[in-house]
Amino acid sequence: MRSEAERARIVAESLLPGAQVAEVARKHGATRWQIYDWRRRLRQRGVLPPCEASHPTFAPLVVEGALEERQVPAIKLEIAIGDVILRTDTAIDGEQLSRVIRAVRASR
Repeated sequence: MRSEAERARIVAESLLPGAQVAEVARKHGATRWQIYDWRRRLRQRGVLPPCEASHPTFAPLVVEGALEERQVPAIKLEIAIGDVILRTDTAIDGEQLSRVIRAVRASR
């Protein structure tokens, strides 16, 4: 059984910038769920601030090029109508595809 002081030290270590709860837990022979539970209890007692003293960090957005410049691979589309198979890619206009399907059905 761990003392309150030891739990508080482990929780403080888990709140350091860059710390991973799973690694801290392994280091101290605990589970990450125990550490989360200890955090919750310390927070309830007012020992920890509600935000856990760390601010969220975000990864920077990196844009390699305009989206219009990127080549999107064509996705092949295959439609079977009876013994007729229509093959195209998804770049086909929906109205044009509807006309082709109606023409195939009418010719049968």
